[in-house]
Amino acid sequence: MSVALVFPLQGAAGIFGPTCELCARLAAEQVNRSGGVLGKELRLLPVDGGAEPRRVAENVEALVSLGIVQGVTGWHISSVRQALAPRIAHRVPYVYTALYEGGERTAGVFLTSETPDAQLRPAMGLLAREHRVRRWFVVGNDYVWPRRTARAAHRYARASGGEVCAEAYLPLGTHDFDAVLRRVERSEADGVLMLLVGSDAVRFNRAFAAAGLDGRCLRLSTLMDENMLMASGPAATAGLYSTAGFFASLANQDTLDFHGQYAGRYGVQAPVLGSLGESCYEGVLLLAALIDRARTLDVTAIGAAADTVSYEGPRGLLRLRGGHVRQRIYLARADGVDFDVVAQLNLHESRP
Repeated sequence: MSVALVFPLQGAAGIFGPTCELCARLAAEQVNRSGGVLGKELRLLPVDGGAEPRRVAENVEALVSLGIVQGVTGWHISSVRQALAPRIAHRVPYVYTALYEGGERTAGVFLTSETPDAQLRPAMGLLAREHRVRRWFVVGNDYVWPRRTARAAHRYARASGGEVCAEAYLPLGTHDFDAVLRRVERSEADGVLMLLVGSDAVRFNRAFAAAGLDGRCLRLSTLMDENMLMASGPAATAGLYSTAGFFASLANQDTLDFHGQYAGRYGVQAPVLGSLGESCYEGVLLLAALIDRARTLDVTAIGAAADTVSYEGPRGLLRLRGGHVRQRIYLARADGVDFDVVAQLNLHESRP
């Protein structure tokens, strides 16, 4: 059985593409040691998810139409998912692993990812209580995930006695943040919500610190993994918080076991483990569990059985409800180029 692994090989998100591929291959090897999928070897076919969304969708649709792949998974931005899902989700199971804006209801799409209600809402509330953050400035890339997440952030800020005082949206691949940083300074914000992808977030972190703003307001990101933190550098991460369902620094048995497997397979020189790459490990495990539970590749049958599916991986024992995985969410503070996990945010049954 062949599966299209759609992950970024270029663009802003390309910084964590190598980890995505290695984590997915590690999961596939685990599945195959356990007998494969429906008794067949699971093979991954890499597809560049960093290309223009319409082109990615066309490429994957061609693989499905030719019978080359029987499933799709991987980390890619929401614009790619929106282009891809209508073309293939009714034909093959599609497991999407990126954190996203919520609201995906397409039949045949299953999501391992964090959504704002479970991830951003409690993080903003905790920072409001503990650090008295009242005025938020949103800086995001200009596409669906940042814009819809920012709409939710307005509600979350009001619920904790604050407000989103300003927003700025920039094209993917932005290098010059001077104008935005001047706006942040004039806004007197005490918190910046970063909704920037990959290398854009890295460049923003560096510019933010160089402008001295890291001494005036904290930053919160829902998309900031260990690779991005390392690329930002220790001088650019003071006052930076991240929220996710996985951090490589978590000191629990599931995470320690995963570190051992990853290092044992790829060595100490492998790309740094992070939540975004690790999500592709989750995606492969969930896809295999969905098919094995239904005992068929038929998407309708897979969907009918989905809410009875569970699997165990680096994030623990996880189950589906309404097509979404329910999981623990954590808040971490950057400590140089490492994350210090400071809280487990309340696990509750959110509305994706």
